[in-house]
Amino acid sequence: MQGAIARVCMVVAAAILNHPSLFPQENETIVEQDEELMVRMREHAERLERERAKLEAELSQVDEKEADDGSEEGYSWYFWGTVSFVVFLAIEMSRVDMVESDSRSLDEDEELSTGAVVLDKDILSHFCDRWTYNSSHDAGRMREFVEGFADDLLESLRSVSDQEADMEVGDFVGIGSMFESWQVRKPPTCDLVVPLSPPDPLDFQLNVWCQPSSDVPPDRQGCGTVQVSRFGDHEGGCLCGSANLGEDMLCLLHSKSETGQVVERNLEELLCSKQRPLLAKDGVMKWFQVSLTKAWGRISHKYDFEVTFRRLDAPGALKVRFPSGKAVMVNIIPAIQLVDTDAYLVSHFPSENDAPPDPFWPLSLAVYERNLLKHVAKLLPRHSCHLHCLQVVTFLHRKQTTLTGGTALTNYHWKTVLLHLLLLNKPSEWTADKTESRLRDVLGFMRGSLREKRLHHVLIGNGRVPPEIRLPETFRKAAPLNLFRGLVLKRDLYAGSVRHLEEMLSNAAMLLQEYAPLSSSGLDY
Repeated sequence: MQGAIARVCMVVAAAILNHPSLFPQENETIVEQDEELMVRMREHAERLERERAKLEAELSQVDEKEADDGSEEGYSWYFWGTVSFVVFLAIEMSRVDMVESDSRSLDEDEELSTGAVVLDKDILSHFCDRWTYNSSHDAGRMREFVEGFADDLLESLRSVSDQEADMEVGDFVGIGSMFESWQVRKPPTCDLVVPLSPPDPLDFQLNVWCQPSSDVPPDRQGCGTVQVSRFGDHEGGCLCGSANLGEDMLCLLHSKSETGQVVERNLEELLCSKQRPLLAKDGVMKWFQVSLTKAWGRISHKYDFEVTFRRLDAPGALKVRFPSGKAVMVNIIPAIQLVDTDAYLVSHFPSENDAPPDPFWPLSLAVYERNLLKHVAKLLPRHSCHLHCLQVVTFLHRKQTTLTGGTALTNYHWKTVLLHLLLLNKPSEWTADKTESRLRDVLGFMRGSLREKRLHHVLIGNGRVPPEIRLPETFRKAAPLNLFRGLVLKRDLYAGSVRHLEEMLSNAAMLLQEYAPLSSSGLDY
């Protein structure tokens, strides 16, 4: 019996001492170690299975003899078998932690070495000085032009719309990098949100995913739907049967084949959502683009520049080209405003190509994000470096995109990282002489978020958001929203994003150095 127990102990000890996760080879990568680990584990499993068969044969004979004597030692086999199973289970659980620890250590070493290459103080200082000048001299004039042009264009749109049948167009709201003073993009781009409201007596009832009564599916987090109903009737329904509507009233729910009414224009088919009382995002986008085209045709004779649509799948994506050859991009985004808030359900995000399908509208809290930047700026030291950090990383991101193509990462993700760090770090950490350190923090935060496939929305469910921002309680109390949730299942997209970031960091020094002589010669990039 003692010999059998000794054999069991030797098997367990051999498994522990030879477990591949306990003695990783120093010159191998984590991936290579994982492959080697699986091979060695399979070999151990086969060897242990053979030993187990031999032990069972020997112990069965011993147990038969000891059972006749009434001895309890015959059952010690079960005790040692249980011990060995627990030991193997503990080793296997620790293997995962050790590999992850090694991976984190490796990432930190790479991050520090990459940061030393990227953060050349002279080039970084020149870049920041250059774009500080651009921001203070060009952005103001550009915003003034775009605001005047958009006012004129939307007023023309209202004049060509049917006041009784078409949706009402509100005043635009400027959002994004141009209105937050950190844009480094050439040609300059301005994003404008234009709220739409239904004609009387219709009403929009908005339903976002984080409301208690929401029927938005879990895979559409960050989105909402717009229900069309009679004013004051929250249960929805169609108005086509009302005798007081008249023949020219626009029906947002049904086609004229169902109602029998003659509608002067065929807009109801663009605004319907497959017989459901939900506002169709695609229909609204088509209507908005047609209306903008008519509006520009009405006022184009007043201007000496050319206006064209840049994207057929994005209404209001305009390119204004001046006689000098310079251009400015204007994104006029139709949206539905949540009641008594500055939150919007927008038709699309200009920086993203993968929009949710109809009838789901993505949520935009861009106004609150702009307010957060303004609030934090008041607490930071004079000439703080927070916007410089954002300008550097978005510049590198855009340059890398031109080299290797698009990726799941966007400028919005970089802004989200910066806002998280602004809420985490003390204001004194953002002085101008700490640009290098804070830039390293931004890059490290993004690498960590991408590695974990988790980057939370900076406002939704974040207890660090100051009350001065006046964020609605619906979003303040909601569960955190992971902006990288789409990368969890899409392995190719995730791998491409990781590769993009690594190549961006590797090329950062070269990209900034190439920029320096262009900007120093007085040429715009």
